[in-house]
Amino acid sequence: MPKTKPSAPRSGKRSRGQALAGWLVTMGLSTAPLAAGLEPLAAITQAQPGDAVHFGVDDALADIVRNPAFAGLGQHLLPRPGPLFDADLKLSAIASLLPYHSNVHPEEIAGSLDRLAADALAGQQVFYPIYGENEIARDPAKADTGLFLLRGHPGAPFALIAPGGGFSYVGTVHEGLPYAQTISDLGYNAFVLRYRVGQGQRVATEDMAAALSFIFAHADALDVGTDNYSVWGSSAGARMVALIGSHGVAAFGGDDLPGPAAVVMAYTSHADIAPVEPPTYVIVGQHDGIAPPSAMEARVKALRARGTSVQYRVVPGVAHGFGTGLGTPAEGWIADAVAFWQAPAP
Repeated sequence: MPKTKPSAPRSGKRSRGQALAGWLVTMGLSTAPLAAGLEPLAAITQAQPGDAVHFGVDDALADIVRNPAFAGLGQHLLPRPGPLFDADLKLSAIASLLPYHSNVHPEEIAGSLDRLAADALAGQQVFYPIYGENEIARDPAKADTGLFLLRGHPGAPFALIAPGGGFSYVGTVHEGLPYAQTISDLGYNAFVLRYRVGQGQRVATEDMAAALSFIFAHADALDVGTDNYSVWGSSAGARMVALIGSHGVAAFGGDDLPGPAAVVMAYTSHADIAPVEPPTYVIVGQHDGIAPPSAMEARVKALRARGTSVQYRVVPGVAHGFGTGLGTPAEGWIADAVAFWQAPAP
């Protein structure tokens, strides 16, 4: 794996990435110096090459998260931290754990889990913690955070995806990994953020800022490009990415980083807006009762009044939380948003 040079510390402090590397050395996961970057983190996922894994809708969720391909990370696939109340709950019934979402397709989820498992079993690291030991000791809920990664072309720009869930759960399997799979298939590196829940918008956005700081600090080791990155969010996640786009990473405790080249927002009523905003892709369902088109249109109008490049789409016949839109008129919107992200600035 390529090795990264540690970022120069600001104000005499280590970056989040350097602090995490130091924690790994302290915990005995590596005897390499801090400059060795992310290489030691492979020990955390414990994925080993082997036969392909194919999940089905009749598989129990407990068996999926305990699959050897997901050793050390399977619990982060679940919408909420902690054990399942029903160990026999099948993937076919996962919509019962996603109350703010619609158009949940277990077959689509199984396909994205297959991809994640295949990458892990091929020896790729597919999950990265974003906080170090000391930070987790101060706030144990930070142990329930991290980044999934589905890789695109080496050195290609990255997308950071924040799934929704009303800040009470994280819809990784519906609005995270399926998005990442499409973005990765188009050649870009796609991260999915697992953030803290039950603590509101500010805390979740702080996790996004920490994640971006981590990615930038270890871009060489991750083999991702930091120019022209994008942030994607659905529902609650869209609020998070909008805040990062409006106010920057440092405003939420992260490093002083460039802003995103594009913000992709799906179905949210977020109203906060800055004088200057990045190009923004906005999509909402016609029958969304949580974030109706009228709420989205108010933001679109305000963005356009500031001269921001905006692509806005109302999808007929769908409600809140439609994910990739598989089987609906929204299907294909992920690729449309990627095209918007990569379009030359006007």
